[in-house]
Amino acid sequence: MSKLSPIEFAKALADDTRQTIMRFCCCEWRSVSEIVEHTGVSQPTVSHHLAILRDAGLVTPRPEGRQTYYTLDQQQVAVCCGQLMQVFAPENQATVAVKDILIR
Repeated sequence: MSKLSPIEFAKALADDTRQTIMRFCCCEWRSVSEIVEHTGVSQPTVSHHLAILRDAGLVTPRPEGRQTYYTLDQQQVAVCCGQLMQVFAPENQATVAVKDILIR
């Protein structure tokens, strides 16, 4: 996967359903059917959103037989957040802001 631009990252996060999927898949492997049940949207819609998140590198797929499981790629999310900080905050202020967040 190529480096995700901050704009592409923001676009991937811009949808409420994708945010719900990301929260639901954080730290756990979830099947598409579990994601459909949790979000209350149709399977084709969930698959569409998962494709966007997968293309952005924000979820990792794991095929298992006829099912595919997804988990949030927390490292990629952190990298993208760091890129946003570099683009939109001066370096020294971004460093201070990140330290503040980590201390809380």
